[in-house]
Amino acid sequence: MIELVIFDLDGTLLNTIEDLANSGNYILKKYGFPEHPVDSYRFFVGKGVGKLIERALPEVNRQPEFIEQLRQEFIEYYNLHSDENTAPYPGIISMLKSLENQGIKLAVASNKYHLGTQALVTKYFSDIAFDVVLGQREGVPAKPDPQIVYDIMKESGISDVNTILYVGDTATDMKTAASSGIKSIGVLWGFRPKEELVDNGAVFLVKKAEDILIKVEECSD
Repeated sequence: MIELVIFDLDGTLLNTIEDLANSGNYILKKYGFPEHPVDSYRFFVGKGVGKLIERALPEVNRQPEFIEQLRQEFIEYYNLHSDENTAPYPGIISMLKSLENQGIKLAVASNKYHLGTQALVTKYFSDIAFDVVLGQREGVPAKPDPQIVYDIMKESGISDVNTILYVGDTATDMKTAASSGIKSIGVLWGFRPKEELVDNGAVFLVKKAEDILIKVEECSD
């Protein structure tokens, strides 16, 4: 039986791309750098704010100290504007409710900074009792390192990887699942194309939120 389903946040549960792009372009404009179309940010996200800033900057301006400065400014701005265009993907809330009603534990594992992750989950999923919600924390390696999954397993009390599924939308997520020994579900509504998910080991692919329920049932037989 599946006892725990771990979800990525951005591009999996929430469509956050426009608010992320607006925050990134605000920083770029402030410093006189070229801005990027929203769709480009689909390939900047996935490994935390620092990596997003690095990818958005011109290559000659990617000094670590400067990236860290802009990272802090990005977070300050994003904290104020993170909910202007963000929303759950269609069917997500009802899917989460169905899993919850089956007694399956739910968790979030994100490379978004920890406080931002918790704030968005609280705002958009106040009716869902997530067992564990973790973002990127200081001193803990980011995904695809499996540490965040191990921390969720410890906090949830679920230790058998065969009773856990990991759901995400990027190569980083598929690699995180693989490095944790957990079966992955790649969602096709997220930020990255199907090919990236397949090439990085997605065990299952789903086109809509309710398909996750089917995969959970199949893995519980």
